[in-house]
Amino acid sequence: MNDFILKIIKAEYVRDYILRLTFNNGEIGLMDFTPLMDKGICQKLRDIDYFKSFTLDHFTVDWNNEIGFAPRFLYERILKS
Repeated sequence: MNDFILKIIKAEYVRDYILRLTFNNGEIGLMDFTPLMDKGICQKLRDIDYFKSFTLDHFTVDWNNEIGFAPRFLYERILKS
């Protein structure tokens, strides 16, 4: 059984609604959050100032303890660099 827990260890704003995410497995990639902004609370991310106000918690990026995404979800959607 694989007990490895994927985490985001670094997040940097790039441009528009794109973050560069560094994972604890060494992978780095760009994540465009634009497609996730269509519904529910994620619509708040359309405010670019709110989007830029993300923080990094113990395992993923977070917006004001309101919006967060599982690291595996983000990892499966990044454009790897």
